[in-house]
Amino acid sequence: MIPYGRQEINQADIDAVVDVLKSDYLTQGPKVPAFEQAIASLCSVRFGVAVNSATSALHIACLALDVGPNDRVWTSPITFVASANCALYCGAEVDFVDVDPRSGNMCPKALAIKLEQAAKTATLPKVVIPVHLCGHSCDMAAIATLAKHYGFSIIEDASHGIGGSYNGYPIGSCKYSDITVFSFHPVKIITSAEGGIAMTNCDNLAERMALYRSHGITKDTHKMKRPDEGDWYYEQLELGFNYRMTELQAALGLSQLERLSFFVESRNELACAYAKQLDSHNLKLVLPLPISLSAWHLMIIRLPTPQFRRKIFDQMRNAGIQVHVHYFPVHLQPYYLQKGFAVGNFPQAERFYEQILTLPLYPGLVSNDVQRISTLLKDFIAS
Repeated sequence: MIPYGRQEINQADIDAVVDVLKSDYLTQGPKVPAFEQAIASLCSVRFGVAVNSATSALHIACLALDVGPNDRVWTSPITFVASANCALYCGAEVDFVDVDPRSGNMCPKALAIKLEQAAKTATLPKVVIPVHLCGHSCDMAAIATLAKHYGFSIIEDASHGIGGSYNGYPIGSCKYSDITVFSFHPVKIITSAEGGIAMTNCDNLAERMALYRSHGITKDTHKMKRPDEGDWYYEQLELGFNYRMTELQAALGLSQLERLSFFVESRNELACAYAKQLDSHNLKLVLPLPISLSAWHLMIIRLPTPQFRRKIFDQMRNAGIQVHVHYFPVHLQPYYLQKGFAVGNFPQAERFYEQILTLPLYPGLVSNDVQRISTLLKDFIAS
């Protein structure tokens, strides 16, 4: 079975983890801050706060921006549920913004219309979370312009996007946002087995996220009520969580980071190979904006005959090709239906979901694999 995505682990990765296992630190040591600094340098951003998952990063990002009860957070309906759940963890209300049917990303025009309506009813969001589907950046300049006008903060959910860029800036630079989140899940661009990181240029946000990831505890004497208690002493300042990244994860992440350029280049080459194979068969690829470089986490196509998707899906799976679908609209999940969302709320997202199919894409894939996958897909569509 050719999977839709998979990690690539080499001997250097294994050696990096073994070195940590032989060291004095398994949980908190020098590797975690080294990993944070390496990602920050890559993204030309001031701070990185590493955690145990991108879900945790989204949660502490919301907390650092003071999201709470009576606040509203808007995100995309075409994403993994964590992009919305993170606001619910804080007690906020969640709503969605419809997508651009060509990209599946949050549509700035739909956002502008929704914001104008919300301004009239005093229901503006405190935070908007655009999601960079496939690693393709949203139109962040347009969204940032709206943020300045309406006064909301932005968290970029760039779980798919490390190694990409938009308008000449690395994704993660926070040029157009307050915080950007990356994921290091095994099928993402680089992996730390599990893990995530929140990037920011703001001292206060970085400090608060670092506090929330570790039980709300500090050993900084400048922040303590009892600074002279002793070196053993710590104080809890907030209700935090155990979201810390381990040394083992950071070591693997640092090793993987050395091959990030290769991974992104390989994914872009494979995307081009798919485009050549499928271009003449009325199969539309979900493509990045012209002013961006995508990390190409996912290869999503839009089928010309979406009513036959299940048949094509089953045929591809039976042929040993693990196609997938990313994503079922969040607002139609049973949990969110119970909150009052319904079919028809976000028609472009619903239509996009009905059309899409995810094809395998990862650096270990070779050109012959792409040709075989493409040929089978075209044959099944034509049959």
